[in-house]
Amino acid sequence: MRMLRIALRSLKARRVSLLGAFLALALGVAMTAVMLLGLASAVGAPGGEDLVSLVAALGTAGGVSAFVAAFVVASTYSYAVAQRRRELGLLRLAGATRAQVRRTVLAEALLLGAAASATGCLLGRLGAPAFVGRLADVGMAPPGFALAPAGWPLPTAFATGLLVALAGVAVAARRAGRVGPLDALRAADLDTGVLTAGRLLTGLGLLLTAAVLAGTALATDPADLLHRKTYTTQPMWLICAAGLLSPLLAPPLIRLLGRALPVRLTGYAGRLVPAGAAASLRRTGAVAAPVLVSVALTGSLAGAPAAVAAARTAEARARSAADLVVVPAPGGDGPLLAALGAVPGVVALLPTAPTVLGLVEPDGVTVRSEARATTDPAALAALTRLPLLAGSTAGLDDHSLVLPAEWGHRTVGEPVPVVRADGSRTTLRVAAVLRDGLGDNGLYVTAAHAPGARVDRVEVRLGPAARAAEVRAAARPYGATVLTRQEWFAGGAPTRITWLRMALVLGPALVYTGIALANTLLMATADRRRELALLRLAGATRGQVVRLVTAESVLVTAVGAVLGCAVAALQLGSLYAALAVLRVPAPLVLPWRPVAAVSAGALLLAAVCAAPAAARALRSRPVTAAAR
Repeated sequence: MRMLRIALRSLKARRVSLLGAFLALALGVAMTAVMLLGLASAVGAPGGEDLVSLVAALGTAGGVSAFVAAFVVASTYSYAVAQRRRELGLLRLAGATRAQVRRTVLAEALLLGAAASATGCLLGRLGAPAFVGRLADVGMAPPGFALAPAGWPLPTAFATGLLVALAGVAVAARRAGRVGPLDALRAADLDTGVLTAGRLLTGLGLLLTAAVLAGTALATDPADLLHRKTYTTQPMWLICAAGLLSPLLAPPLIRLLGRALPVRLTGYAGRLVPAGAAASLRRTGAVAAPVLVSVALTGSLAGAPAAVAAARTAEARARSAADLVVVPAPGGDGPLLAALGAVPGVVALLPTAPTVLGLVEPDGVTVRSEARATTDPAALAALTRLPLLAGSTAGLDDHSLVLPAEWGHRTVGEPVPVVRADGSRTTLRVAAVLRDGLGDNGLYVTAAHAPGARVDRVEVRLGPAARAAEVRAAARPYGATVLTRQEWFAGGAPTRITWLRMALVLGPALVYTGIALANTLLMATADRRRELALLRLAGATRGQVVRLVTAESVLVTAVGAVLGCAVAALQLGSLYAALAVLRVPAPLVLPWRPVAAVSAGALLLAAVCAAPAAARALRSRPVTAAAR
């Protein structure tokens, strides 16, 4: 009870400096609560594939939001405890034991975390209806989609916030309790022992875990690295590793980036900018953490879908020999095919229709998949360059099928039980086995096994004397659309819904990290009153000190952006390695625009927040501030 009273009095006395940690946790819990409330509404609502897709997007967004909040809050709380080293040293000097100091710090975190988590749950509950309504407005949810009552999201968000608060101070509290009273007072103004052996080993362990996961996937299932679940969660290992290893990685980056700072921004104090950032690695880590996580996630989540889409398009282009693609109007493919075949110079036509085919596994489970049906297997062999592992597409007939190797049937002539789209069953033999890929190289059957399927595209191969204008003229009476090869494959870019899903995942996290960055900068600058007053007493003008603090904040923010870019580069590197293993001709697509926008926004925000905070910290007389 005595330590609890001390914790309450400490919170009251330090309420201004602890406001930053309170806001970071409250907003993180609010963001998590909004996502969980939306997820609960989507799970309980009746619907089809659109709601299934929304549930997946909200689940991803909720996971990313919880991770970002935990990462930023843990960094902020750890720095808040580090700011109190002198106070904790006085407690030890007054007779408090190590266990009492630890219990005091944990009690403060529990009280502050409970208050912040409750506030966050309230904010999340108030903001959830508008968020859910907006999902319907932009087309991500069906019309009429609304917030549904659910009992688990708010308690889950509250418990998450409380756990994050306690985890954020647990290591710092243990470290504070181990320091002797005189050592704590002597080292209060020095950032010593930031990179402990435990922190170093944990960071290296996380880095090794990320490498093992990526290496295992490349060796066993490279396509898994191209899935949204993987490229969303894989960067988290690297982000945590970079955060823990920041005391090791930041000093060389500070020296390197410090050379790029114009000396005129800080006058004669220009040399103090990198020195100040390197001398206070805890503050540097706390400021760089929101930038690191925002840039890393932006690079990974914006770059991966674009890279996969570009690779899918390149793969489809390489596997098609068509010069034109004709998209027929509904119900008009019969006469259209005859008209196209009569055009002089048309070498081959490949009409295909989408269908669904179920393959019966040895244990009796039927796995359904999209398939393409054709009426002309010879044209399939002439107009496609499918990656064959065995057999030939020319062997496709009404008693066989072509399938990729991932289905496990790798022997030509092997019987495969299938279920057609209408539910009828038959057994087909394997005519050809394809190498696994990304795009339209899945199951192929003849039209006899696609009941009710309608032709949705006709691939056209032209001879040397043929003209596309004649094909367009032949297709025009039937309402068909004729696309060139370039126009057809240009449709492989990420769709509007894909970008909206990315905005759903990244948007709240970026807003939160921006607020957290501003909050940490204000908290860190306010704690430097004595240091800034000593600079004033040494002869620096008020303007010089403000420029010094601003330049240092921008430098530290740049360090976080560079670390985030490194994490994104490693993640995208593993993705391109998977494409190389799959032998997919993938063009290099870099998300430089969103990464540059987020980095520039963070740098601007750092300058805008640091300058007023420094000016406010210099309001009191230097002699008075230095004596505190």
